[in-house]
Amino acid sequence: MTIRIQNEDFDAEALAAIGIILQQGEAETLPLDPLRGDTRDFCRRVAVNEKFKAEAGSTLVIPVAEKNVRCVVLAGTGNEEESTLDALREASFRIARAAAGKGLPSLSITMADASDESRSRAVAEGASLASYRFDKYIKKDEKDKFAPVEDIVIAGGSEKGAALGAAMAEAQMWARDLANEPGNVITPVAFAERAKALAEELGIDCEIWDEKRIEEERMGAYYAVGKGSANPPRFVRLTYAPKDGAKGHIVLVGKGLTFDSGGLDIKPAEYMLTMKGDKSGACAVLGAMRAIVKLALPWKVSAIVAAAENMPGGSSYRPDDIVRARNGKTIEVFNTDCEGRMTLADALSYASELKPDMIVDIATLTGACAVALGSTSAGLFTNDEEFGGKVLGAAKACGERMWKLPMDDPNLRKLLKSPVADLVNGAGRYGGAITAAMFLEEFVEKGIPWAHIDMAAVDFVKSPYSYYVKGESGYGARTLAELVAEL
Repeated sequence: MTIRIQNEDFDAEALAAIGIILQQGEAETLPLDPLRGDTRDFCRRVAVNEKFKAEAGSTLVIPVAEKNVRCVVLAGTGNEEESTLDALREASFRIARAAAGKGLPSLSITMADASDESRSRAVAEGASLASYRFDKYIKKDEKDKFAPVEDIVIAGGSEKGAALGAAMAEAQMWARDLANEPGNVITPVAFAERAKALAEELGIDCEIWDEKRIEEERMGAYYAVGKGSANPPRFVRLTYAPKDGAKGHIVLVGKGLTFDSGGLDIKPAEYMLTMKGDKSGACAVLGAMRAIVKLALPWKVSAIVAAAENMPGGSSYRPDDIVRARNGKTIEVFNTDCEGRMTLADALSYASELKPDMIVDIATLTGACAVALGSTSAGLFTNDEEFGGKVLGAAKACGERMWKLPMDDPNLRKLLKSPVADLVNGAGRYGGAITAAMFLEEFVEKGIPWAHIDMAAVDFVKSPYSYYVKGESGYGARTLAELVAEL
């Protein structure tokens, strides 16, 4: 797919589909540029007959039979207040998805103020995301015409904005592809191989530790989880350093459970479904690295993943076990299904040793966060309000919903205390997302700004909405890349 810019007066009718993004208005007066002549008159009559007013979320697909043009797609963003950048993303997604559904190879998109960089970026993101479908394991249905639009033109748009939007969307789709792979395909070893291939593609450093090295490196919490599976764990670190010097160093840590059965505290069968997505945080981190490197952002960035599979086996860790993390703190195992924080404990300890300017971790960590915020918003926790505000700002700029939750309740923090160890890995049901974040904070060196994104439930889309299709969402890849771009 290519996304390019043309002057506003270019011949849109040379392409197979024409998309127009519109603010709300009466059908009789909606601006229908770049349509001309009989095509314009025909589309106007259809809009009037269908009473199309370009309300928020509305779409009108009009088949035509011109020399080149096969359809015109009108997409509404609502009134002026509703016509946000995210509304533009959604509108361009609907336009490009409609064209892709008809198998049309080319598309022009026209909107007001197209030369604005942020508007061009939003449209490029939405149009790019419309091409996504994870169908590599499905036999092609001859009746299915769907094909990604190969050539997309933003009329009068910003080159810089379009390039940024395309890079961000590509990062999210790459993360989706990896997250959608099942556990029998992406084991910890296979994940490490994908990370290595990515590093080679991008020309950045990659280091991988096997299970022996993990144990030697005193990662007792992480190793306890990984040793229970026939598929051994792999610790992955990717490092990008800009050629002209770095403004600073940021570490991105992603939870990388390639499958989570719950371990000896095994999950009910229905709760194991979609657990291939328990690596979604790690996929988001690697996806973000794609965008960061391709955009040549001026920060040194390290991506860290403690990849493992949580399975019940003869060598699995047990409830009541006491293990020692890399930073020396001991952990009593309350529940083996609280495995994500165990792997992250050692990953965050290692990240702190790098002495970065800041750390962000992203994880499908707690069902409690999903209960609190639903399936479309992630939770944010931080030890630094200013840095947390920057993470929230990056998420808002990308249209990825996120809400900050508190970490200042001393009564909840007391629940992490164990009578036999420094910490316990589970503190009960109530306030579970908060106590999990408090647990992770114990492994971040004091003085390092840190943010934790709990993306539980946001990782998987059960029913399509906005510019998200069914399956793994790739949530977080754009936010993390945007954060580095804005710092």
